[in-house]
Amino acid sequence: MEIRKIRKAEMATALQLTWETFLQFEAPDYSQQGIDSFYKFISNQEIIDSLEFFGAFDNNTLRGVIATNDNRKHICCFFVSAAYQKQGIGKQLWEYLKENSSNDEFTVNSSPFAVPVYHKLGFVDTNTEQLTDGIRYTPMKYMRNI
Repeated sequence: MEIRKIRKAEMATALQLTWETFLQFEAPDYSQQGIDSFYKFISNQEIIDSLEFFGAFDNNTLRGVIATNDNRKHICCFFVSAAYQKQGIGKQLWEYLKENSSNDEFTVNSSPFAVPVYHKLGFVDTNTEQLTDGIRYTPMKYMRNI
């Protein structure tokens, strides 16, 4: 598995993987408003251009993505294709991000589906579940052992 920054020419594929995985695993926990809000988020070119996307590639085929903002401090998107989940790809993406960031703290607003995944990666809840624009999320953070 090769983990690297996603190139501009690969962005459409990364966003398609994000959307398809969202629909399969996240959308069932959201209202139509939440689904629409997420679609607007990943369809907003200005927002997408402000994020840094990394991908997990298996034989040059994208299997997972992690996207950050705030200088690699906040995780905005973190998705692994359904057929490749539970194979350590998400953990590899997370480890790559940590190794390539000088931040001591990372944050995420986790979907209900992903809360157990983030807990397994070492994140802790910083508040109870929230609801904004139909998006359900739990604010979480990860602190490096300093």
